[in-house]
Amino acid sequence: MSEEAPKAENAVRMVQAVALKRLASEGGFAVDERTGDKMIQALQGIVDALEARWSALQAFGQAPPMSDTATAKWVSDVMVKTASDERGLLTQLTRAKAELPTYIEAIKLAQKNYRSQDGETGTTLRRYRAEQA
Repeated sequence: MSEEAPKAENAVRMVQAVALKRLASEGGFAVDERTGDKMIQALQGIVDALEARWSALQAFGQAPPMSDTATAKWVSDVMVKTASDERGLLTQLTRAKAELPTYIEAIKLAQKNYRSQDGETGTTLRRYRAEQA
């Protein structure tokens, strides 16, 4: 697989997060308060866990302490590259840390949409009942 494929894949994911937020802001989807709160709580839990462990996670981007042999240096270099290349754990966690707040914002907008749509539906039903009476 080329090195460009992971970059394109990650760009698509970020565009999807932004598109979801735009869709929510335009009223394209709605979510009830309880469900939205659970979704936000789960995503915020991930963000909080990343923040709490961020300094420890940064260690994956550093060469681990090993001997000075050529083999140890090679292994150490491979470990750092594996953690921080386009598909690496550190790279993916960095992207998640950047993208998750956008998903949280989209869910909050979707909750507002639900309240608005729910209110409009209630008004319509009350009007319909009044016309039927």
